[in-house]
Amino acid sequence: MRSKSIGSTRKLLLLLAALALFAVACGDDSTTTETTTTAPPTTEAMAISEMMDHLGDGSLGTIVVEPGAEVQIRSLNAITGDNADFGLPIARAIEVAVDDYGDVHGFGVSLGQGLDDLCNAEGGQAAAQQIVADEQIAGVIGTSCSGAAVPAAPLISEAGIVMISGGNTSPALTSDLAGTVGENYQTGYYRTAHNDLYQGRAMAEFVFNDLGLSTAAAIHDGDPYTQGLATAFVDAYRDLGGDVTGFTGVAKGDTDMVPVLTEIAAASPEALFFPIFRPEGDFIASQAPTVPGLENTQLLAADGLLTTQFLALAETEGIYFSGPDDRYGANVNESTGQSASDVVASYTAKFGEEPSVAFWAHGYDATTLLLDAIKAASAVDGDGNLVIDKAGVREYLDNLSGFNGLIGSISCDDFGDCGSQKITIIHNEDSSDVEASKRNVVFEYAP
Repeated sequence: MRSKSIGSTRKLLLLLAALALFAVACGDDSTTTETTTTAPPTTEAMAISEMMDHLGDGSLGTIVVEPGAEVQIRSLNAITGDNADFGLPIARAIEVAVDDYGDVHGFGVSLGQGLDDLCNAEGGQAAAQQIVADEQIAGVIGTSCSGAAVPAAPLISEAGIVMISGGNTSPALTSDLAGTVGENYQTGYYRTAHNDLYQGRAMAEFVFNDLGLSTAAAIHDGDPYTQGLATAFVDAYRDLGGDVTGFTGVAKGDTDMVPVLTEIAAASPEALFFPIFRPEGDFIASQAPTVPGLENTQLLAADGLLTTQFLALAETEGIYFSGPDDRYGANVNESTGQSASDVVASYTAKFGEEPSVAFWAHGYDATTLLLDAIKAASAVDGDGNLVIDKAGVREYLDNLSGFNGLIGSISCDDFGDCGSQKITIIHNEDSSDVEASKRNVVFEYAP
C-alpha cells in the first residue's frame, strides 16, 4: 500500500469548487420544469479541481513543464573508468525503466544526457552542479557510489529536488538504524540499495558462525562506502566474540599492497575482509596469497567487487562475496507491471548483454519510484502545463510503504532507507563459470 495524504485546505477548496458548480447548475429559473439538468463543469473548473488533487504545499517551489515539452530527470552513476562495470548496469536499467513506465499525465519523460559520478567526490560534485543549474530537472537517480553522493546530496537537497540511489550503501548517508542521523544525510535523499550495517552484520555472522573463524582483519580505502562497511563488519564481529587483529586502509591508486598486507599478516588473521573497489581490489586479491602469514587466510570481499568482470579473474577463486540478494524470481514492479525476467530480457535486447551487477534492479525500482512521486505531486493546469510540486515529490517518498518492486517490498524510513535489506554471500569457486558462482549462495541474511 502506498500512502498518500492530501491537506485539509485542499480538501476544503475542492468542496467549495464542487458546491459552486452545483449552485450554477441548480440556480433559480423563471421557467419551472419537472427535471433539472446539471451543467457540465467548465474546462477551467476541471483544471482547478485537477490542480488541487496532488501532493505538496508549494514550499519548495514548482517546475512548470509546457505543452509539448518533457519531464526532465537525470541518471547520475559511474559510467566510465575502473568502476563502470558497477555503475553502468544501473544506468542502463534506468533507461529500461523509463521506457517501460511511459508518460506522466500525458507528458513524456526525458533522461537527457547520462551523467557520470566517476565513483568519486569530484565526479559527484561536478555532476550535481550541472544538475542544479537546470531548474527543469525534477529528480535524480544516483549516485552509484557513496563517495560521489556525499558532495552531490547537499547541492541537490538545497535545490529542493530528490535523489534516489540504486547503489549507495554507506550508513553515513542515512542513519545508524537506531534513530541517529548519519553525518552525511541530506533531506530529499533516498535509496533502494541496502544499508551496509546489515551487510557488515551478515558477513560477520557468516565468518564467525558458519566458517568458525575467530580472528579477522579488514582493509578499506577511506571512501565512505569502504570505510563504513569495513567498520560495520569489525563492530559486528567483535559483538559476536571475534578478535579483530587489524583495521587499516590503502590509498586509491595504490598498486603495491604488500606493505599494508605485511602489516596485516603480522597477526596471522584467519580472515581478511576488503570491501573496496577496482582496481585496488585486483591487487589485494593477487598479492595477499604471496605475503607470509596470509597464505591460508580466507579472503572476503563485498558488493563493490561483486561484478562479472572481477569474478572472472582467476585470482578471485575461493573468495566469498557479500551483496544484495539478487534472487528476484518472479517479483514484479507494480508501476510498470514488468517482472525481473521481463526487465532482464529488455535490458539484454537493448544493450546486447545481461546486467553484470545485482544493483540493476535497485536502479530500475528507484526510477519508477521517482516517476510515481512526480506523478503524485503534479497536475495539468488550465493552460495545459504540467505543474510539479517539488515538496510533493518528497512527501510521496516520505510516506512510501509496501511498494512491490523487483527487489521486493519497498518502504522508506525517516532517513531515506527504502530497500529490502536482504543480503546473501556467494562463493566464487570457478572463475570460468561466473554465473554459477553468482548462484552459489552459501549464506543469507534477511533482517
